[in-house]
Amino acid sequence: MQLLRWVVGFQLKDDDNHSVLVGQSSEEEVKGNRVVVDYDWTEEWYPLYLTRNIPDDAPLGLTVFDKQLVLYRDGSGDLRCYQDRCPHRLAKLSEGQLVDGRLECLYHGWQFDGNGKCVRIPQLPTNAKIPLSACVKTYEVRDSQGVVWVWMSHKTPPNPSKLPWFENFARPGFQDVSTTHELPYDHSILLENLMDPAHVPISHDRTDWSAKREDAQPLLFKVIERTDRGFAGCWGREKDQSMPNFLRFEAPCVLQNNREIVGKNGEVDYFSGLFLCRPAGQGKSMLIVRFGSTRRSPLTKIFPKWYLHQNGSKVFEQDMGFLSSQNEVLMKEKVPTKELYINVRSSDTWVAEYRKWMDKVGHGMPYHIGHSTISLPKEPAVVEHAPAGLVAGNSASSPAKGGMGTMHAPDVTNRYFRHVIHCKDCRSAVKAFQLWKKGLSIVALVSTGMAILVCGRQWKALLLVSTTLCLAGIYACSSAIAINTTNFIRIHRRL
Repeated sequence: MQLLRWVVGFQLKDDDNHSVLVGQSSEEEVKGNRVVVDYDWTEEWYPLYLTRNIPDDAPLGLTVFDKQLVLYRDGSGDLRCYQDRCPHRLAKLSEGQLVDGRLECLYHGWQFDGNGKCVRIPQLPTNAKIPLSACVKTYEVRDSQGVVWVWMSHKTPPNPSKLPWFENFARPGFQDVSTTHELPYDHSILLENLMDPAHVPISHDRTDWSAKREDAQPLLFKVIERTDRGFAGCWGREKDQSMPNFLRFEAPCVLQNNREIVGKNGEVDYFSGLFLCRPAGQGKSMLIVRFGSTRRSPLTKIFPKWYLHQNGSKVFEQDMGFLSSQNEVLMKEKVPTKELYINVRSSDTWVAEYRKWMDKVGHGMPYHIGHSTISLPKEPAVVEHAPAGLVAGNSASSPAKGGMGTMHAPDVTNRYFRHVIHCKDCRSAVKAFQLWKKGLSIVALVSTGMAILVCGRQWKALLLVSTTLCLAGIYACSSAIAINTTNFIRIHRRL
């Protein structure tokens, strides 16, 4: 009797798991087979940068997985991309400078044209020819819909059909708010997080006036498409019994959340949340976020861009702690996610789909952690150092360099380094507030000194009022600078 009770109890528990949890094994795994598709990670387009934020006067150092690249505009304004390595002594070309449209290595002054050919070596004797081997490896880049993409293969010509195209961003009247963020965890963890609507009410409680923790609830998911290059589906709240939101993941790193709203007059408004997640090395990623719609949000009219951008930075800082720790656990445990995750149907369907997709293509990636497979990095993680000496002060203001000091520390946990140096709008805003703060400080000192020296009461009162207004302005500027450069801190935590 006791044995029978144990067997029945086990069956009930298994049935409960089946109804609550995402299937722990795919149908192919159950049959003892594993689907593997041809995949080469280099034969893909990867998002490098927002076109509008590429500096005109400096090279930009970027990475795709562990491949280091340098992106810049030549003398004609055309985009060029090289391997970020001088053939002379392997110095990073992204630490160099632009001279008459050519990229110059800051180590010995070798210069390269747009095709990667070395055109000047200052130390070369008179009449000596530049060696043919003194050239750099180049990569094909394309500017599409405001984003620069790079084709990573040198064996296969660029495939235009693989270059992503986003229909909503080409619609008449479509406007977007786009930002770039460096993040201290793997791009696969970033994608998991972005395809997880269930965490939003908890992690981002009242961050954007819509997320509320009391709204955490079961969700409905339906996969409507599975291909070798990703998957797509609909989702919504279980209590509504509808799934108005559409999600699509497409290899290697594109995630779209789209929605259509039909108005009373029959007009359709289109909304998109586009996430372009570039793998930037082991435990690092770079994200381009693009929120847009054909209906202009009132918030974009009321608030300046830098305020909307800092709110976006806050969202990623709220996630950063636990996603970094998740990255650490996965690398320590070194096992597939099915041995670690407990995926619930009503929240984690997309996460399970993504890791199972990894099982199909992971063999063609430098490293991966799938649902039932794993391939760890074979190359050591790249450790980068900040520039020092006389160039440090100038490099702090250049997105190509990073910088030194408190605000400009090259640390992806630092908001200035993660976002502001990659954003012309926020960088200009910080500089403007700094200039206003200095100017108001001078005026406050002058008016205070004059208030001490003058005799008339009216003049004293007027000057002191001027000082007070200047101090208020200084406080406002300091607050605006802090908003753009200071990380979000959860106040309920003991620090």
